[in-house]
Amino acid sequence: MIRLWPRSLFGRLSLVLATGLILAQLISAAITLSERDEALFHFSDAQWAQRIAQTVRLMDSLDGPERQRIASIVTTPRLLVSLSKDPPVQGEPDPQSEDYLASLKELFGDTHEVRVVHAERTPQEAVAGVPATLDAPRVARSEHVITQVRLTDGSWVSFDHPRPWSVGQRPYRMLYGLAVLLGAVLLLSFLAVRRLTRPLSLLANAADALGRDLDRPPLPEQGPLEVRAAIAAFNTMQARLRDYIYERTRILTAVSHDLRTPITRLRLRAELLGDEALKTKFVHDLQEMESMTSATLAFLRGFEEREAVQSVDVMALLESLQTDSLDMGYDVKLEGRLERPVLLRPRALRRCLDNLVTNAVRYGGGMVTVSVEAKGRGAMICVRDRGPGIPAAELEKVFEPYYRLEGARSREGGGTGLGLSIARNIAELHGGSLLLRNHPEGGLEAVLTLPGTQES
Repeated sequence: MIRLWPRSLFGRLSLVLATGLILAQLISAAITLSERDEALFHFSDAQWAQRIAQTVRLMDSLDGPERQRIASIVTTPRLLVSLSKDPPVQGEPDPQSEDYLASLKELFGDTHEVRVVHAERTPQEAVAGVPATLDAPRVARSEHVITQVRLTDGSWVSFDHPRPWSVGQRPYRMLYGLAVLLGAVLLLSFLAVRRLTRPLSLLANAADALGRDLDRPPLPEQGPLEVRAAIAAFNTMQARLRDYIYERTRILTAVSHDLRTPITRLRLRAELLGDEALKTKFVHDLQEMESMTSATLAFLRGFEEREAVQSVDVMALLESLQTDSLDMGYDVKLEGRLERPVLLRPRALRRCLDNLVTNAVRYGGGMVTVSVEAKGRGAMICVRDRGPGIPAAELEKVFEPYYRLEGARSREGGGTGLGLSIARNIAELHGGSLLLRNHPEGGLEAVLTLPGTQES
């Protein structure tokens, strides 16, 4: 039962509504059919009672031969009329025909003795007009009502007909109508549930995309009152987060920018030092401070700039990156092919790949391989170096801003520890992902996945 229970709100509401409607229709159909059978039962009783009373009155006014002729005329496939001088065989009273017997006695009064018993007949006997036998075997037989009335001269007439509730046919039209009604109500219920749950789905998707794009337009406030309130609260939260992050980003950007001026003054004063060894140390530290400041500005600038999405020839972009890398003396090899364009932010993607290639060259040493392949409507780009790799426990930590590894990837190699953070931010801005893994054949591999479904 747990496996059959849907996980989505739409599925659960639809299942509950469908189950409730089906049960309600079944109960309604059962009640309707029961009332229909009861109505047919009483209506058939009244018809048979009137018909038998009229026939008995007619026979009372005729002599023997004429009575036999009337009996043969009245006899039909559903009614067998027979006359006898002797009292008929007394059978078991039919408790289900008490109302029917009461109707007959009310029509005849005290002038005629009336008995109602039940018997069984096979379909062949009914077609052949064979009278029902009270002691016949009960194999493939249907129940019949035998109405026995004593005429005024003491003779008896018997009326053999099926039980009243077997007169009606199966209610196919009513069942078809109920099926159409059930289908229409279920369809309307599913559409209503879908309309009610759609704003919740949009809200969930917007919450998932909030971390990638704070500037996305606010959600339209539509749906029931509670859903509109939730959407309004979400839009307010998004606006506050955007203002909070951008305000602190502007403050940090201003501080980083203002640090350049005192750093420049310190470099000028360091040049005036007479001690060459001390001057070299000062200049080295100041250069590192300036590099960190520039990297911080570049990192923070990524939160402010929002480049428009456009169709990009990824292969042309990678070939341009390879050419520029070769001009800088990097050994970069390009593998794979991607024929169709992908929806991307070209400058942001170029910056991301620059950081990955620079990181691979700086710490991996030797040749860098950039491979590309199609992945759905997007692309997957892998940048692999031939270095020693990094411990598995550090694969996620290196994405933290200013996080530095000791040993093989130490500070001596240069850099500020922001390149991978910037690259991952750009990947997430595209709705994709960036992860690092140690290649089975050696070296570290950065895997950049771009879905190519972002909208501008």
